[in-house]
Amino acid sequence: MSQNPQDKGIPGLRGTEHIGFTVPNLEQATSFFVDVIGCELMFELGPFVSDDDWMAIHLNVHPRTVMSRLRFFRCKYGSNFEIFQYESPDQVLTQPKNSDIGGHHLAFYVEDLPAAVEYLKRKGVRLLGEPTLRTTGPNAGQHWIYFLSPWGMQFELVSFPHGKGYEKQMEARLWHPAKPAE
Repeated sequence: MSQNPQDKGIPGLRGTEHIGFTVPNLEQATSFFVDVIGCELMFELGPFVSDDDWMAIHLNVHPRTVMSRLRFFRCKYGSNFEIFQYESPDQVLTQPKNSDIGGHHLAFYVEDLPAAVEYLKRKGVRLLGEPTLRTTGPNAGQHWIYFLSPWGMQFELVSFPHGKGYEKQMEARLWHPAKPAE
């Protein structure tokens, strides 16, 4: 293990620029991200097709994969999203669960969780259970709930306007969209 401070991570790292994921229907995903979540569509690219092994070498996918289209979205004060629609001979069409290898979810910070939950209900979004409030441990003060996109991808709303429990124990802070980076 290196003790050189210059070896602590990727040189020049500033943060997460975008998160990319694949959806089964780009039009449906665009409608969800723009009309429900409130993101802004920035631009579209594609299609990308290769007759050689470019896709396998550069993207670790089947060489005959077709990246039909991709769109970039800006979502308020967080990371950008790069959303793909692919066609591939070996494509898995099942959305992974959080407990699966490669499982994931995207969490959005909101200022008023009850208002955000009511909004999602009015939009017909499937919520998973009721909001949970953590009262002990490092996440004490965090209010959260999971919800699903129309294609089954997992999302989360979180809010902790008075901070989290761990903040009483240490000076370092997790990044927060409502607070300037330190």
